[in-house]
Amino acid sequence: MSPLLALTRNDVAEYVEALFLVYIILIFAAILISWIDALGRMPYNPYLRAVVDFVDQVTRPYLGFFRRFIPSIGPLDFSPIVAIIVLWIASAVIVGLIRG
Repeated sequence: MSPLLALTRNDVAEYVEALFLVYIILIFAAILISWIDALGRMPYNPYLRAVVDFVDQVTRPYLGFFRRFIPSIGPLDFSPIVAIIVLWIASAVIVGLIRG
């Protein structure tokens, strides 16, 4: 018998919840990277550049959606905060629906 047949709704819900958590962590990483990059202290390393590019390419479409509607106030950009709150609420709703 295949172990994939033993998946329950709770297992799927936990997996989806973990995906949401990973994406929220990536958004936090994008915020920290933008702060470090703004200070001009980002060292050049090909491996570090690959990680920074990955985080940027994964989070930019989602954050860009919120940046269109929420203007930044001076140097402060509040769109990641709203994006994380929306993602957190969506996670709770979707995981709750999966669990039943």
